[in-house]
Amino acid sequence: MATKDINNLEDLFMHQLESMYYAEKEIQKAMPKMAQKTTDSALRAAAEHHLKETGSQIQRLERVFKAMGKSPDMADCPTIEGLIEEAEEVMDSLSDKNLMDAALIAAIQAVEHHEITGYGTLIAWARQLGRQEVVELLEETLQEEKAMDKKLTQMAESKINRLAA
Repeated sequence: MATKDINNLEDLFMHQLESMYYAEKEIQKAMPKMAQKTTDSALRAAAEHHLKETGSQIQRLERVFKAMGKSPDMADCPTIEGLIEEAEEVMDSLSDKNLMDAALIAAIQAVEHHEITGYGTLIAWARQLGRQEVVELLEETLQEEKAMDKKLTQMAESKINRLAA
């Protein structure tokens, strides 16, 4: 859906949904490289676990499209493209493994924060549109995103940032 085709809240919801679908697909492509670059086994395990969750999140989004009576479609998400591009530039420029792990946590959290914002918005709009079945699907994903963010913060604060310093 082109932004010029947005005329009401449902159109806006669908545009955001398409943007999040695109973002999740891009994350699914980028996350393996990020996981491979880390040297911390716990961080790698967290990234690999979240990659599996991302697959489930994509399936949930497809269920949301179906509940809305639409076929899955994507709208470019320049924000996620920029976050992934920045992460790749940092990964390509660092050789110190401890700095790499700290940088990867920051990059993954930037992506998580974008997703938390996007899903929170979709949930608020789905509620307004009276789409409770959609709210429940989106809330499951939102909780996963928040849990990953919390896990990354704990890893950074308990070990990774100290090693990078």
